[in-house]
Order: sequence, then C-alpha cells, then structure tokens
Amino acid sequence: MTKINCSVNNCSHNEKETCYANRVNVGGSGAKNPHDTCCGSFLDKSNYSKLTNNTNSKGACNCLVCEVETCEYNNNKLCSAETISVSGNDVNIYTETNCSTFKSKFKPNVYL
Repeated sequence: MTKINCSVNNCSHNEKETCYANRVNVGGSGAKNPHDTCCGSFLDKSNYSKLTNNTNSKGACNCLVCEVETCEYNNNKLCSAETISVSGNDVNIYTETNCSTFKSKFKPNVYL
C-alpha cells in the first residue's frame, strides 16, 4: 500500500504531512526531473474545506495514479514505489507541486 507523504501544507487533503485524498494523480508525462511532475489532486485549503476524511478506505490515500511515463516507478499508470513524497512551497495551483520521488527510467548521456 503506497503512502503519500505531503509537505504542501496548504493542501486540503494534507493532515500532518500525510495525504487523505480519494486518489492522487501524479502528472507530467514527459518529465525529466521532479520539477516536471505535479500532483493533480492538490486543492488549496483557502478555497476548499479540509478534506482529510476523503479516502474510500480507512486511513491515508492508497490509490496513486501516475501519468509520468518516464518514471521508473510507473507500472501501467500505477505507482510501484512503496512511498512517495509530494512537495511544493507557497503553492497556489497544482502545477506548482511536484513528486519528489520521481526517478527517471532513462540514463543520462555520459560523454568521456
């Protein structure tokens, strides 16, 4: 079961740095680094009430959909990482968040 650690303090799904959304959607299909990814489930607490009791199951979110085709953990659009971390500072919109767990499945070119 994937646990989503979240340091985006103003997200309505965040309770003590754990995500309680029904489902988390990580976006950024052609990402090359964590800053190219985002949490599409972000909702600002100032516009939405606290949604920390929003999961379909008891406890933290365990449904993690990943659209990041370049990530090593993407397994048929589901995340295979045991835990992920979502981060972002002074976030106003979901595109200002990122999946810090992103790991590129492609090796960088090394020139000798």
